[in-house]
Amino acid sequence: MEVIAHRGASGTCPENTLPAFRRAAELGADMVELDVQLTRDGKPVVIHDWTLDRTTTGTGAVRRRTLAEIATLDAGRWFAVAFAGTRVPTLDQVLGAIDLRVNVELKSRGNDGLERTVLDLVEGAGALRRVVFSSFESASLRRLRALSTEAELGVLWAGRGVARALTLANSVRATSVHLRKGAATPAAIASARAAGLGVRVWTVNAAVDFARLAAAGADAVFTDYPERFLHRAQS
Repeated sequence: MEVIAHRGASGTCPENTLPAFRRAAELGADMVELDVQLTRDGKPVVIHDWTLDRTTTGTGAVRRRTLAEIATLDAGRWFAVAFAGTRVPTLDQVLGAIDLRVNVELKSRGNDGLERTVLDLVEGAGALRRVVFSSFESASLRRLRALSTEAELGVLWAGRGVARALTLANSVRATSVHLRKGAATPAAIASARAAGLGVRVWTVNAAVDFARLAAAGADAVFTDYPERFLHRAQS
């Protein structure tokens, strides 16, 4: 199976930061996953939470702050003093920092223009062929598909069953479904594979789960600790 670094190597580095993504590349991860949302002035920044409070020295909603304001915040000290001074990266900074494939999770607030902004940035960087766009929001996937026939889409799914995920994947011409670990049963994986879809599973940090999913035919796992599943990992 492929190993995807969830928010970068987020078990050992502050999530969704350049140190986490660079560490994933050093370890030999096949792909990194990240989250993108817009600032108040419409710039795509890489951060998971809707608010700044948990992973930065700032407070309040990401969408209420400009890029210039967010750029002043410390996004590393919360994790460890060694990462003090780390900043919230922009999507273009991440694409420029690593050559790996990238799973971009779209975190849109309704029809806020995120899909167009991110697609234009990815295409401008010449990175469309190494990016997979995913989202929990069907509307976001539909908007992205309407903008591009070439973009690779993945349906991000937290439900127990996969029938609706497969229906959505078909309607937006996705190439994969990204299933919650607990929902990735052998039957669910087999159904997705029978529909011609790849199966990526989140978030897998234990060897026993990795082995179970490999035996069931999953294509990839998202993990906070890519070094646990990569034979070529460095110490």
